[in-house]
Amino acid sequence: LSQKMRDPAVGAVMGQLVASNQSDSWLTRLIDMEYWLACNEERAAQGRFGAVMCCCGPCAMYRRSAFVLLLDQYETQLYRGKPSDFGEDRHLTILMLSAGFRTEYVPSAIAATVVPDGLAAYLRQQLRWARSTFRDTMLGLHLLRGMNWYLTLDVVGQNAGPLLLALSVLAGLAQFALTGSVPWWTIGTIGSLTLIRCGVAAYRAKQLRFLGFS
Repeated sequence: LSQKMRDPAVGAVMGQLVASNQSDSWLTRLIDMEYWLACNEERAAQGRFGAVMCCCGPCAMYRRSAFVLLLDQYETQLYRGKPSDFGEDRHLTILMLSAGFRTEYVPSAIAATVVPDGLAAYLRQQLRWARSTFRDTMLGLHLLRGMNWYLTLDVVGQNAGPLLLALSVLAGLAQFALTGSVPWWTIGTIGSLTLIRCGVAAYRAKQLRFLGFS
């Protein structure tokens, strides 16, 4: 990470995350694969354009001189008019990008972090992260005008994708409840897209476990 910081244009950089407790349960194994996808597909793609949208807290480095300049904004962050204390890593990353700095990803810098091993803790974590994603996407929309079109597509996908997936699942359940017919088209589409994504990950990581992740 420090090697990247030799470039004064870089304000923040993150490394790859793995689950230190991945062998604890089926959930920790799935989260470990989720981290691989988030780091080596999502963050790696964003890093090609110098705009990683969230330099994750467990393995990140921020330029001190830039951080000092942004400290007041960082400490007084608000959400709907109230003090906000969630998603601090994503918020600081967006502030770095807003100040004109690049944010990078380094896959060779690896940190192991403890992940939730129970569903309740995992859902609380995901809710916290989702709130941060939606909030800081709104704060960072102005940045997209000066960035590569891919980053706009990525931001739209991150925010609209989960909502569209939830809507598709609810529509499928409603169809089954009201008509008794199985929504094969919905099931097939979601299943196909999932298998394609996980198949690409299995090929790139050379690990068949990603097919099970689907």
